[in-house]
Parts: sequence; C-alpha cells; structure tokens
Amino acid sequence: MPPSVQHKRIRKTPAARRAEIVDAAAAVALAEGLECVTLRRIGEWLGVRPGLISHYFPSADDLVAEAFGSASSAELDSLLPAARAQGTPTLHLGWFFARATGTSYDDISRLWINARHLSRYRPVLRDRVAEQEAAWRERLADLIRHGVDRGEFRTDDPYVTTIQILVVLDGLGAHANTDTSSRPAAVSRMAATTAERELGLPHGTLTRSDAPLTASPTG
Repeated sequence: MPPSVQHKRIRKTPAARRAEIVDAAAAVALAEGLECVTLRRIGEWLGVRPGLISHYFPSADDLVAEAFGSASSAELDSLLPAARAQGTPTLHLGWFFARATGTSYDDISRLWINARHLSRYRPVLRDRVAEQEAAWRERLADLIRHGVDRGEFRTDDPYVTTIQILVVLDGLGAHANTDTSSRPAAVSRMAATTAERELGLPHGTLTRSDAPLTASPTG
C-alpha cells in the first residue's frame, strides 16, 4: 500500500488573510448586525481561533469599522460604478434608483441604520461612517455633473441636488426594519421624482417600465 498523502495546508499571505477576515466581518454585519462582529464570531465564521483574528485586529472596534466600510463600499461600487463604460448618465441614474429603492437594498439600509446608531459610541466607526457618506456623495455628484456636462441634466448646484436625493433615500431606507408592503408607489418613487424635479427631467424618466432593472448598464 502506498503511504497516505498528506495535504499541505497552504499558508495565506498576511494581506490575503486580512482581506478574508474583513470579507467575513462584512458578511456577518449584513446578515446579523454590527454588534455581532466580534473576534470570536468571525473566528467561528472562518473556522479559526479568535487569536488569529486579534493578530490582525487587536481592537474589535477596528474590525467593526472595516466590516461596515467594506460592505458599504461594495454596495456603492455595485449601485454607482466609478467606471461607466456604457450607457448615458440618465440610464445609470435610473438603474441606481431601481436598485437603491428595491427590497434588495434593505440589507444595506439596515446596516447604515445600525452603523449610525453605534457610531454615537464608537469613534472609529463614526469616522468610517463619515468617510463612506462622503464617498457616496461624491460618486453620485460625479454622475450628476457628467449628466450636466452632456446636457442631460439641468441644475445650478450638482452637490446640493446630490444631498437632496440622498436625504430622501435615507428617509426611505430608515423604514427597512418595518413592513412597507402597503407603501404607496408614489412614496417609493420619491427619490427618483425628487431627482427628476431637481434635474429638469420629465416625470417618469427615471422610473420607466422599460428601464433595464436586472443588469448593470456597464455590461
């Protein structure tokens, strides 16, 4: 009988291991809440000892902030890609609203509610929330400025319009933990209709029934 073959355990690089920990923390944050992002819970998720997690994140607060930042950044890249190879600004904005006001957005809405609440007591998380808010504002403002440059949108101040839109989205997202099945369609469309009004677009432009809702306009 040939000797049994022992499979060597592949040692991950520090960068790869850290990225794995952050990905796991982000998944736990979305599924269970930021309060559940502990060294022990992430160790359980990955099947490793908590000591390995603490080697990369001595402070649980740092890991919580990284989890939120990772999840929020991933959602931003999904909803508003920095590189927009195809499609017009109007198409991209319509696709953004189709995703950001649907039930698939509820998990990230809950995470934002969770993070803003906890950030009152956790300075590291508070800084990360502010950083992510700025990233979302700049990404949406960039798309609006692009639309203005192309003559698709009309607004005297793209930044102010961006904030108006995000405030409405935040207001709608604040109800992610409640039953919104009876919410009137006009309320669900408030963010899009606000954008249409502030950008000089005809009513319904950003919520057309023929808009591509199932695939990103980048590909």
